[in-house]
Amino acid sequence: MAKIGIIGAGSWGTALAVVLEKNGHEVTIWSAIASEITMLKEHREHKEKLPGVMLADSIQFTTDKKQAVSGMEALVFAVPSMYVRSTAKEMAPYVTDGQLIISVAKGIEEDTLMTLSQIIRQEIPNAETAVLCGPSHAEEVGRSMPSALVAGAERKDAAERVQHYFMNEAFRVYTSPDVIGMEIGASLKNVIALAAGMADGLGYGDNTKAALITRGINEIDRLALAMGAKYETLNGLTGIGDLIVTCASRHSRNRRAGMLMGQGLTMKEAMDEVKMVVEGVYCAKAAMGLARKYGTDLPIIEQVNAVLFEDKPAKEAVYELMTRDKKAENDELAWESRG
Repeated sequence: MAKIGIIGAGSWGTALAVVLEKNGHEVTIWSAIASEITMLKEHREHKEKLPGVMLADSIQFTTDKKQAVSGMEALVFAVPSMYVRSTAKEMAPYVTDGQLIISVAKGIEEDTLMTLSQIIRQEIPNAETAVLCGPSHAEEVGRSMPSALVAGAERKDAAERVQHYFMNEAFRVYTSPDVIGMEIGASLKNVIALAAGMADGLGYGDNTKAALITRGINEIDRLALAMGAKYETLNGLTGIGDLIVTCASRHSRNRRAGMLMGQGLTMKEAMDEVKMVVEGVYCAKAAMGLARKYGTDLPIIEQVNAVLFEDKPAKEAVYELMTRDKKAENDELAWESRG
């Protein structure tokens, strides 16, 4: 049994607390929002973000940073991506050398173009860092529906520790050394899911969705490979697997926000309607920054940015994607010469 602190009391942090508690670990959930902690203590349920998923009496709750960090064998960083740096700075004074921090949020910082685990390493250099991601929605994980994810870390034993903490009969965990591939796949899929949702909102069908998913993974591949990721990762759970579930699921907040924009709402109106953090919106600009840095072409993500930040109608964005210059599906495939 390990003592594990969950940093962030949203739907994902709460669902992962359920998994860890069922595995016999001693779990404490931290939130900076006092009213959220009060609700969890009183109802043993996150009534706003994860209704119907009850929390065991053994799970503790706190707003105290020192209590959330001190004496913990591992910390699960589950705050939204835009709060990872500020939260890491606040937690840093209490983190001991070698303490394991597991990043479970998805995103890329717009100003620095850093992934979330890179941010944590920069702010808390004395910690051991790892990531956990894959095709999983909190609504299903919290109810013990079978899910499969990947634990990634630079050191094998760190990834295996994450695997040990979380894995059970309903929560299968693989390991991987390709942290950059995992994080880029997990982040950019949210932007592609916005596009898929826009297509749904416009009333387009399965053909359109299949094209967006397939060409979307192609864009993710191009950028991630340029950054040093491995193709096997992008073809696995944290690449195409995560993309499929986020583009197709009724639980996907990115898909839902895109759908609302496809129906004519502005980005802000859509985010207000969803009432939860839509990570793809915060990642979209950073993705284009990475595209410029690594010289890659991301036409779908470019059009999503235009809809989000330039008030471009989603239907016009789809038209521009469909009428781009003719090209081969894969430039690396050569024609056989015929004599």
